[in-house]
Amino acid sequence: MIIPVRCFSCGKVVGEHYEEFQKRTAKGETAEKVMDDLGINRYCCRRMILSNVNIIDDLIKYSVHGERKWLKQLTQTQKNTLKQAHT
Repeated sequence: MIIPVRCFSCGKVVGEHYEEFQKRTAKGETAEKVMDDLGINRYCCRRMILSNVNIIDDLIKYSVHGERKWLKQLTQTQKNTLKQAHT
């Protein structure tokens, strides 16, 4: 996961609260109540927690290590299409 450590606007540390926020909201608590309990009161900090999207699983496909695993899953036709696109 790539979670911002600090709020981009005010600089308050918000990254330390993300896991707790995820756990509690997954159990059914409202995001508003959880953030109030964690002391995330500013709307700029709330934005940092609410708008975070976990894209690391999508990005790893394009890394050197992830690419090998990803390429193994392709069919030969798909591999040939990729080779033609890059030449």
